[in-house]
Amino acid sequence: MSYTTQMDAARKGIVTPQMETVARKENIRVEDLMERMARGAVIIPANKNHKNLDAEAVGEGMRIKINVNLGISKDCCDVEPELDKVRAALDMKAEAIMDLSCYGKTQEFRQKLVEMSPAMIGTVPIYDAVGFYDKNLQDITVDEFFKVVERHVQDGVDFLTIHAGLNKHTAEKVKTAKRLTNIVSRGGSLLFTWMEINNAENPFYEHFDRLLDICEEYDVTLSLGDGCRPGCLYDATDACQVEELITLGELTKRAWERNVQVMIEGPGHMAMNEIPGNMMMEKRLCHNAPFYVLGPLVTDVAPGYDHITAAIGGAIAGASGADFLCYVTPAEHLRLPTLEDMKDGIVATRIAAHAADIAKGYPGAADWDNNMAKARAALDWDAQFALAMDPVKPTEYRKSSEPEHKDSCTMCGKMCAVRNMNRVLEGKDIQLDD
Repeated sequence: MSYTTQMDAARKGIVTPQMETVARKENIRVEDLMERMARGAVIIPANKNHKNLDAEAVGEGMRIKINVNLGISKDCCDVEPELDKVRAALDMKAEAIMDLSCYGKTQEFRQKLVEMSPAMIGTVPIYDAVGFYDKNLQDITVDEFFKVVERHVQDGVDFLTIHAGLNKHTAEKVKTAKRLTNIVSRGGSLLFTWMEINNAENPFYEHFDRLLDICEEYDVTLSLGDGCRPGCLYDATDACQVEELITLGELTKRAWERNVQVMIEGPGHMAMNEIPGNMMMEKRLCHNAPFYVLGPLVTDVAPGYDHITAAIGGAIAGASGADFLCYVTPAEHLRLPTLEDMKDGIVATRIAAHAADIAKGYPGAADWDNNMAKARAALDWDAQFALAMDPVKPTEYRKSSEPEHKDSCTMCGKMCAVRNMNRVLEGKDIQLDD
């Protein structure tokens, strides 16, 4: 039997190599995986042209995955530093890398990225269109937008962010909403501008079937973008955001009719108490499609530390139903992240994802923590470093301040609670003085 997409295969009862890989990683029966894929609750982004992909699943009952954004821009157009970031992201176990390149040798970078990365790759084609055609945004034609989409999928990207839900109806709401930050999505703002200047409908909404033709041919997953995501706490859960989400739910059904896999992108910025309700609303309005969130950032007043504000929101979102977390770095809102910024963002997002997996009861998630607890109780420093999410930093900290007694640290010394409890329970004498 033949199939067009992973969803089509699941509905036909065909077990693909990607499904076998995922079932092994997630320790799940392949039949259960296929049932969730058939109804759209789980996706396996896997472009037919991404030959070295080590497949991952996103969605219901799966371990929460993280995505790393990078790419070249007009101000930072050197390919090699970004490829260094790719290598570091892969070493740090990111499951997805999103290429947000918008200027320069974008295709060269994208092709190298796909070639070297076993992680799934995503892009936002409209970013590339502006730089590629080197002409005013309003002069780019519908056909030219779609030619860039075709170029990206031919190069092997596994998922595309397309802001197809920002149609003229929703755009009118943006004008009257009196938001504090209007539209903060780069892709959403570009489409809004194109629509306004040309007095035209969003081409990806108007010609959605054409988009589905491309995705079906290459088995590319649609990441339906949140062009109206809130850019500050004040704008969260407003009519613009919800209106777009309703439209994305309608487009999701249309995609599933063509066996095209879908995930939904979500907010941005919102107070902690709004996050669980937003996760529930997305799942309801978008028919339990996997949910991909940026943060959410739970306060607007911590520039330079937004990897922390996003990790707080990401942990709550993941525990409340989000399936995929986009990392946020300390450089968010400020500059293109450096390699160190990227590392900080990855660790913070992995912490959020793991904490959420524990909270939602993902099988075996807490085993890692239990093993760390045993290593700490045994004062086995090497085991603690080996189990650490980022072994480098704790190892450096330990070496930078070595204690007099190797079974303690310079914080507590001979007053170490763990050391003394071990000794007293073993019947040994405890001497706290010198």
